[in-house]
Amino acid sequence: MSISDFRKKKLLFLFNVFFDVNQSGEIDVKDFELAIERVCQLRGWQKDTPKNKETYDLMMEIWTGLRSKADKDNDGQVSVDEWCNMWDAYAKDPSSVMDWQNAYMNFMFDLEDASHDGGIDVTEFTLVCSSYGLEKTECEEAFGKMAQGQGEVTREQFAALWKEYFAAEDVNAPGNFIFGKTSF
Repeated sequence: MSISDFRKKKLLFLFNVFFDVNQSGEIDVKDFELAIERVCQLRGWQKDTPKNKETYDLMMEIWTGLRSKADKDNDGQVSVDEWCNMWDAYAKDPSSVMDWQNAYMNFMFDLEDASHDGGIDVTEFTLVCSSYGLEKTECEEAFGKMAQGQGEVTREQFAALWKEYFAAEDVNAPGNFIFGKTSF
């Protein structure tokens, strides 16, 4: 695998914290169902409500895309190696972004932009990222590094930071902080 240790640590953080919810070492549909439950609980979207159903449908679309791109051995799961290889290919050619990757990026932006004003502020960012087990102070510090002194991050800025997260080798690149962690 041609991924640097730094990039691999970033990818494994995302894999372990946001995707491998049941900590099995592989991502499967059960992980996505648990992730949906966590997101809906965070936002107060009760079961059988339109927002819950919309979240479920979108996350299942993301799972289908992820599995079709990364699950090279067709076992219905995405292993750590499959995950890292998929994102490494993306980093080498970010213009090859898949629909599900854009859907996931937009989902994360919308999840964090709780006020729906088109920008993520430190409070919104910290609420979501700390719900995944990070300390509030670390999330606030990460937001400051990501936002580069600005009070909010727009969707367009987030999209550029997103690409940077998966491709950057520079430990100080602002995109490294989009998931609330300050060091890897």
